[in-house]
Amino acid sequence: MELQLYEGRPTDISDRVEKEVRVYDFLDALGIPYYRTDHEHADTMEACQEIDAILDTMICKNLFLCNRQKTNFYLLMMPGDKNFKTKELSSQINSARLSFGSPEDMERLLDVTPGSASIMGLMNDKENQVRLLIDEDVLKEEFIGCHPCINTSSLKIATKDIVEKFIPAVHHDITLVTLTGKE
Repeated sequence: MELQLYEGRPTDISDRVEKEVRVYDFLDALGIPYYRTDHEHADTMEACQEIDAILDTMICKNLFLCNRQKTNFYLLMMPGDKNFKTKELSSQINSARLSFGSPEDMERLLDVTPGSASIMGLMNDKENQVRLLIDEDVLKEEFIGCHPCINTSSLKIATKDIVEKFIPAVHHDITLVTLTGKE
């Protein structure tokens, strides 16, 4: 499949899943412009390299995490080329024993499945049960690449629009973290 870059939502949404269409509706209602590419399932960072090239932006690594008791949930956005070190993050957010959240919790809280986690899922977290963590390097980029709650499309959105329009509209706050990815 040859990737193409499109501006905005697909013209024909008949073959799209409802949660993907809800993302386009939400972004359009907020007046947030975006670019889109459609592709095969992309659920690894390796699969995202070709997508990065067509979008001409960094696709964020999005990790759905929780504490051992499964009482606190986190969505961590970090550059795809950084290694995730649990210990490094735990100390910054005062939460020991972080692990990956279950697919069931991810779907229940964000309406996404593994491989599709993205900041767009926060629009489905109406009770603010998921804390947004963003590595400071993500905010240095002009654009953010993410999935529209499904990993067969990817979006390119201005970081400024994510921070100034999208995040306030989904009633979440940003917890800024600094990850080095080093031992």
